[in-house]
Amino acid sequence: MKKKLLSTLLVATMVATMFVGCGSSASSDSTADTAETGSTESGAAEETTAETTASSDYRIAMITDSGDITDMSFNQTTYEASKAFAEANGADFQYYKPTEDSDDARIASFENAVLDGYNVVIVPGYLFANMIKAVAEDYPEVTIIALDCSEGDFGDYTLPENVCSFTYQEELAGYMAGYAAVKEGYTKLGFLGGMAVPAVIRYGFGFVQGCDDAAVELGNTSDVEVNYVYGGQFFGDEAITAQMDTWYSNGTEIVFACGGGIYTSAGEAAKKVNGKVIGVDVDQSGTIDGLYGDGVCVTSAMKGLAATVDSTLTDLFAGNWSNYAGKIENLGIVSGDDPSLNYVQLPTDTWSMETFTVDDYKALVAQLYDGTITVDNTTEKMPATEIKVTEYDNIH
Repeated sequence: MKKKLLSTLLVATMVATMFVGCGSSASSDSTADTAETGSTESGAAEETTAETTASSDYRIAMITDSGDITDMSFNQTTYEASKAFAEANGADFQYYKPTEDSDDARIASFENAVLDGYNVVIVPGYLFANMIKAVAEDYPEVTIIALDCSEGDFGDYTLPENVCSFTYQEELAGYMAGYAAVKEGYTKLGFLGGMAVPAVIRYGFGFVQGCDDAAVELGNTSDVEVNYVYGGQFFGDEAITAQMDTWYSNGTEIVFACGGGIYTSAGEAAKKVNGKVIGVDVDQSGTIDGLYGDGVCVTSAMKGLAATVDSTLTDLFAGNWSNYAGKIENLGIVSGDDPSLNYVQLPTDTWSMETFTVDDYKALVAQLYDGTITVDNTTEKMPATEIKVTEYDNIH
């Protein structure tokens, strides 16, 4: 769609009606309503009222990737953080769910959001790189905030001034989880990744390095083993559960389920044999324990998605967009004293480990912060280890 045509349509839309998203193919949720409204996957956006117009000129939209806002992971966290900020700052908010997992569908959702009057669009995940390349320069008046789109995802494309992207040092979060698990006493571990994309690989290779370093420190490298596989998707199914059944029945004690909803397969298999699971991206203990039993989720390797959304929108609303314009920022550990401030961390509010304590965790973070411990972030090949790592072919 050409810019001139879009501008004409925008004016017509905003002047002629106060309805948001009529006829759009997106799911929606509007914080401009005085009562909570549900979203519909048929795409009709919710009505806003003249009495509750936003106090800011910014109107915030979020587009889901191939998942949805109930995935207990990337999409849900981004959605909840975006909505919470909008509510706290009197701004309109909608989310849009593409009709299918394709670049064209994501572009269509973006254009629907813009036609509906939204001028800040938040997108989670590497799948949005092609959408950004297709629309960013045609819509310079729209601010795009991307989470987890890396330089590799964009290729040789240079971000324009209306776009910023954030990546995370997943290898550090993975390292913390692997190190903690071995220090806690687990010796037979597994890594179940989603798709073998850079972020997931960094999580996995970091996990292996953490397991290895902890085993070396404990002097039990001959006992610690890691099974390693990618499911080829970000959700569980019968084939992945069958693989996990085999692992757990053969002695695997704990599996790092790293890939959105893929934890369901690990959780189902773990429940049968009193096995354990490590969550990813957010603190998944409430979800995993709720489904498969108290104590199944030992910890989670987290990234600061909500903190990123909140801090970036805060600066945008304060007129400080120049801090981010056209940049890709790689976020990790920013404090050696207070782990809760870091963009990669383990959750301490739901801490259940006993041998590896919160104080031990804080000491580990301090060493990662000051460089005493370094973690390789390459994704080309499995890092060298003293422990045994068995790599399996992708399940799908």
